[in-house]
Amino acid sequence: MTERINYAQYAPEAMETMYNLERYIARCYRERDSFEKPLLDLIKLRVSQINGCAFCIDMHTKEARAAGETEQRLYGLNAWRETPYYSAKERVALAWAEANTLIAGNEIDDTLYGETREHFSEGALVDLTLAITTINSWNRIARSFRTEAGHYKAGNIAF
Repeated sequence: MTERINYAQYAPEAMETMYNLERYIARCYRERDSFEKPLLDLIKLRVSQINGCAFCIDMHTKEARAAGETEQRLYGLNAWRETPYYSAKERVALAWAEANTLIAGNEIDDTLYGETREHFSEGALVDLTLAITTINSWNRIARSFRTEAGHYKAGNIAF
């Protein structure tokens, strides 16, 4: 696929706002203890898989691998419900991520909310939801403008 346009060139202020969101999300695991970095990597990858964003799948697979994530957990992520590789906290976060990604026509029910609250404080749940909505936004931007996959190097973007 050929990239359609360099979206950052035409909306630099908006891209800076997106980068500021990413900086906030990075503080969520570095300073706020909302969630762990490996969990964020899994969330970003799973949401990107759902959205079919090749660029983001490439990026987040490489980032997770560079951070020490196992091949087994990466390969099993699209079938996380059927595998024993993920903790209870990771499972509920993945379910929350899927529900927030596939939100059209699907209510996020009280049962999922309650299960999620067992592992995340109110503030951490807001932070997790912001991380999910941010990667959904990146996926939509990259897919709309056909950002080319395959060239990303782990560590290229530091937030």
